[in-house]
Amino acid sequence: MSRPLGVAAAQIGPVAEDEPREAVVARLVALLEEAADRGAELVVFPELALTPYFPRGPVDEARRAARFEASLPSPATQPLFDAAARRGTGFYLGFGERTIDADGTVHHYNSAALTGPDGEVIAVYRKVHLPGSAEPRADAPVQILEPAHFEPGPDGFAVHDAFGGRIGMLICYDRRWPEPYRVLGLQGVELIAIGYTTPLAYETLPHVARLSPMHHTLAMAAGAYQNATWVVAAGRGGTEGGIEHLPDSQIIAPSGEVVAKSVTRGDEVVVAVCDLDMATEWKKYVQLDKRAIEHYASLVQPQAIAVTTPSEETE
Repeated sequence: MSRPLGVAAAQIGPVAEDEPREAVVARLVALLEEAADRGAELVVFPELALTPYFPRGPVDEARRAARFEASLPSPATQPLFDAAARRGTGFYLGFGERTIDADGTVHHYNSAALTGPDGEVIAVYRKVHLPGSAEPRADAPVQILEPAHFEPGPDGFAVHDAFGGRIGMLICYDRRWPEPYRVLGLQGVELIAIGYTTPLAYETLPHVARLSPMHHTLAMAAGAYQNATWVVAAGRGGTEGGIEHLPDSQIIAPSGEVVAKSVTRGDEVVVAVCDLDMATEWKKYVQLDKRAIEHYASLVQPQAIAVTTPSEETE
């Protein structure tokens, strides 16, 4: 048996600080059109794909409204949804999301929407793991201030029946840890879409920036293999805000093998046919049912393990 699904990782180059939302959307539409021409039924766009990666600076309330979407589709993003419906090609879109509770409480999230081939939103995932700090750090060569801009997503990790399979979503920093993949894996995930923006310099360890491409692939390939799922990851490349970013958009099989990868630092479409039945086959091979979960209590009861930081060791 076979369940082929044409997928694309739609990498983008830098987004200029003053680039109009309509211009960015036009770039995304062009990528979706190319992906559809090449047989893609699902296109994955990067994290915060509609704007520059703005969380590298402190919150500017005067400009905040221009960075977030109150709803999808919005007037500026409607052409992308129209193109999806016209081509019968769904997409994953990273965006800044602004919501308002019934009591007037405003929330800001780093989110991703999964949209079906009819142009309708299937689900929204809100990023759980927020890197960086709430305040700028004088000793950091790269400022990542997501906690100042966003709240952690409150809904956890869910899998959705779509595109003939079981689809999950992660965003950037989520991909670094094994637990998000495993939570999705326990729900029978067959394909995980990931949008990311990764600077090629670290806040705390600038001398290990050369390892960033390896760490990027290592974490996702391990998540794919250990949970027998496809991973489709799309990033932002090039120099934006004076910072060089990791492109390396790629599609990884349930075997852990990279089957397609970007070769430029700018707007680029990477396409592969993912047989979702391969996930079924590899789930049998990996034998997820053999996990000795009775010994994993500390994963959900972290207080059971004493974690000692280097500073505590020297005090």
